[in-house]
Amino acid sequence: MNLVKRTLKKFSLGVLLCFSLGAAATLLNGLIPKDLLGAGILALLMGMALNPLVSRVWQTVSPGVSFVSSKVLRLGIILMGVSLSFSQVFLVGKYALALMFFTLLTAFGGGYLLGKVFKVNWKLRSLLCVSTAICGGSAVAAVGPTIEADDRDIAYAISATFLFDLLTVLAFPWIGRWLGLSDTSFGLWVGTAVNDTSSVVATGYAFSDAAGQLAVIVKLTRTLFIVPVVLVFSAINARVSRKSGSKGNSAKKPSLMKIFPFFILFFLLMVAIKSTGVLPEGAVNG
Repeated sequence: MNLVKRTLKKFSLGVLLCFSLGAAATLLNGLIPKDLLGAGILALLMGMALNPLVSRVWQTVSPGVSFVSSKVLRLGIILMGVSLSFSQVFLVGKYALALMFFTLLTAFGGGYLLGKVFKVNWKLRSLLCVSTAICGGSAVAAVGPTIEADDRDIAYAISATFLFDLLTVLAFPWIGRWLGLSDTSFGLWVGTAVNDTSSVVATGYAFSDAAGQLAVIVKLTRTLFIVPVVLVFSAINARVSRKSGSKGNSAKKPSLMKIFPFFILFFLLMVAIKSTGVLPEGAVNG
């Protein structure tokens, strides 16, 4: 019982803060004509405005905020699978794989060339590349220890990712409407171009529900590439260490259990349940 009380005390304030922001953003979005910003973007802006106040009690709310930004977000993506069919997922995933080839080629090829031009060390260059190509901060956190990157380089890569995501969340929905993009085109663009999962969700759904669903599927396809990418960089780091004559390589060996995004399997399980027709259509679409 004491454990339950301690757990509730640890997470309750942060969770309450996040859900209060979400509710306020949803209410405010309903008052704005033509859904100009979207609830996700409004919640982001409101959170930024509250930062000076929240920073004073960050130690208290941090566990709950982290819980919502990781566990609750993934739960929402898993439940989204109930509204989709395998034909939709595979169709979008097929296009996503084709786009991923171009994305990986551009991110790693362009990152290598720009890194050489601006004389960026290979570890920071690699972190920026995987952040852009795969899944933002999660990819940086997975690859960083694998290649023995300095804490400074990891922090820089995560900060750059956050800054870019902030700009995309604010600008992409407006650019998409200005260009007259369809839900499909915008969803594919966002799922390919935006880094962190939370930013993909906010940006996609700010445009439309259909674009949000497509963007999430594309993003999940990208996220699966984190496994081979981490393994490749582990091998590269080992080779570089041997060439430089480093002894006692302290790089963490990649663990499949830690780097594999298992929540995607639960998402596919929800899609499978929807595809069986067990759930009534009214419950799914309601």
